[in-house]
Amino acid sequence: MGDFEFALVFYHRGYRLRPELQEFRLGIQKAQEAIENSVGTPASVRLENKEGMAFLSKQEESKKAKQKAPAKVPKKDQKQQKKVDPSKSQKTARQLLGKLYNDMEYLETLLKDEGLVKGNTRSGLKLQDLILNAITYLDTRTEFWRQQKPIYARERDRRIMQQKWNRERSKPSDRNRYILKSMEEIDQLFSNGNPEGSYKKAHQVLKNIQTWKDDTPNMQELIGNLHSCIGNAHMDMGQMEEALQSHKKDLKIANENNLLEAKSRALDNIGRVYARIGKFKEAVTVWEEKIPLASSSLEKTWLFHEIGRCYLELELLEEARDYGVRSQREAEEAADVEWQLNASVLVAQAQAKLKDYQSAVINFEKALEKARTVDNKDAEQAIISALEDAKRGTTEEVKSEESEKEDSPSEDNE
Repeated sequence: MGDFEFALVFYHRGYRLRPELQEFRLGIQKAQEAIENSVGTPASVRLENKEGMAFLSKQEESKKAKQKAPAKVPKKDQKQQKKVDPSKSQKTARQLLGKLYNDMEYLETLLKDEGLVKGNTRSGLKLQDLILNAITYLDTRTEFWRQQKPIYARERDRRIMQQKWNRERSKPSDRNRYILKSMEEIDQLFSNGNPEGSYKKAHQVLKNIQTWKDDTPNMQELIGNLHSCIGNAHMDMGQMEEALQSHKKDLKIANENNLLEAKSRALDNIGRVYARIGKFKEAVTVWEEKIPLASSSLEKTWLFHEIGRCYLELELLEEARDYGVRSQREAEEAADVEWQLNASVLVAQAQAKLKDYQSAVINFEKALEKARTVDNKDAEQAIISALEDAKRGTTEEVKSEESEKEDSPSEDNE
C-alpha cells in the first residue's frame, strides 16, 4: 500500500513480541529503507497516529497474529521479491469476506464510473468518499483477526504430545523418534511463516501413520493433533472452509476418545475460524463451550477477551462489558500487564458505547497506566484520544441533566 511508516510501526511491534522471527527484522530494514528513499532521513519524518482505538484492536491481534502483508520495497530490491499471484490474493479475499466479496466487486465497479463518483448525496456527501470508505472497511475486514494460534497453546500442545510419546520408551524405536521429530518440524515450519510447508509435512505424516497396522499408543490423539496442525496451516493460507473441516475432525476425535485437552484445542481453533470470517455468533457459541476446559488464568483472560470482542462486534454491549471485566480479573491473576491493558480497553469501549462515560473514563485511565508501564507509545496515544472523548461525553451528560432540571417546572409553578 505504500504506508511505510505504519508498516514500520507494526514490524517493530511484531519484533518486540516475536524477536526470533527473521521476517520482522527484515521488515524493519525494508520499511526504513523505503522511507528514506521516499522522503529522506528518519529525522525529517514525523509519524502520526490518526486511527485512534484501531491501534489497540490491531495490537490485540498482534499478540496472537503474524501479519504477512508485504511492504512495498525500493526498486533495487524488487528483483529479490517474489511476485504475488493476484488470483491467490483474490481467492483469499473471497474466502475471508464470503458474501461480502460480491459487494466489494460491485463497489470497485462503481468507482470506475467517473460520472457517478463526481456526484453527491442529498446530504451533500461525495459519492466517491462513501464508496472508498466502504471499500476500506471491507479491506479491513479481510485482515480482521488474521491470527495464528496463541503461542502458549502451541507450546502446550507440543509439550503434552512429547510427554505422551516419551512414556513409550519401552518400545522406543525409530517410529517414536519419527513422530516427535515430525511434530517439531511441523510446528517450526508454521512458526517461521511457512504454512504451506507445515501443511505438506503434516499431511504426509498423517498419510504415513495411517498405514501402520499395529496398535500404536495414543494413535487417535496423534491423528487429532495432525488435523489441528493442518487446520492451522489452512487458516494461515486463508483457506477457511478447509480449516474448519480439519478442526472439526480434531474435535470429533477428541469427543470420541474423551480427550479434554484436545477438545479445548479444537474448540479454540474452530472459534478462531468463525471469528476471522465474521461469524461472531458462532464463535461465541464455540468459545463459551470451551470455558470450563480453560485451565490457566492466561488462557482464560485471552478467551474472555475474544468472546467480549465478538459481543462488541455484535453490538451486544453489556455482554461485551461483562466478559471484559472477567478478562480483567484473570489478567490480574496472571499478572500479565499487556492483557490487563487489552481487557481494560475492551471494558472501557463497551462502557463508552453504553454511554456510561464515567465508568469508561475510569477504565481508560487504568488502560493508560498499563500502556505507560509497558512503554507502549502507540497505545498510550490512542487511549489518551479515547479518554478525551469519554470525558467530553461525561461533560455533555452533566450539561444535559442540568438542562433538563432547568426546563422541568418547579413545584411552586405547579
